[in-house]
Amino acid sequence: MTFIAQVLTLYPEMFPGPLGMSLAGRALNEGRWRCDPLQIRDFATDRHRSVDDTPAGGGAGMVLRADVVAAAIDHAAATAPDLPLIAMTPRGRPLSQARVRALAAGPGVTLLCGRFEGFDERLFEARAIEEVSIGDYVLSGGEMGALVLLDACIRLLPGVMGAASSGDEESFESGLLEYPHYTRPQMWEGRTIPEVLRSGDHARIAAWRKSKAETDTRLRRPDLWERHEGARVQPPSGARREKD
Repeated sequence: MTFIAQVLTLYPEMFPGPLGMSLAGRALNEGRWRCDPLQIRDFATDRHRSVDDTPAGGGAGMVLRADVVAAAIDHAAATAPDLPLIAMTPRGRPLSQARVRALAAGPGVTLLCGRFEGFDERLFEARAIEEVSIGDYVLSGGEMGALVLLDACIRLLPGVMGAASSGDEESFESGLLEYPHYTRPQMWEGRTIPEVLRSGDHARIAAWRKSKAETDTRLRRPDLWERHEGARVQPPSGARREKD
């Protein structure tokens, strides 16, 4: 099954962009995924091909029109009706590795990339659109976020990474940051590879890696650590223990 990446954008020339290189590029050439950018401006109805207008109530910037964007969405839905529709917006739910895995296991995704001040809110009332954010900052448009989401998905497609287990111990897969890595030379600028990693004792190495992952997560990302600890102390059934 080929993973379909349908992208609604004002800048279709940005795709596949960097996804045409390295692992994603090889997977694209092998037909493991397909990139279908659609120009939103093609669905404008006036002679100027207008896609935006001034904000109702006044204010700076321009807003993408609901009628034009909805026409592009409807065309995309008719072309690939089984794909979930995601809008890249800072108002969306933060993208997680769990959501990436779920998307990568499906037929693909339709991504809606905003520009200017964003979308007319009525668009989200009229169409089933999942809003997703890649972080608490603002970009010039949704295209960079779409590239990030697609890269995260494509690397998980069957056959893209060299070994099926390559991503199993990476950051966020278990709710923790990944443990530190080392390689040759053994000694570099007076710093050596930790002895445990040179011991050949696989049990000690696994314990060390687990400990480092927990420590680094607790110190660097207390938000992740809190969620990890909260999940770990839940009873298997998810039921709450009754108080005496």
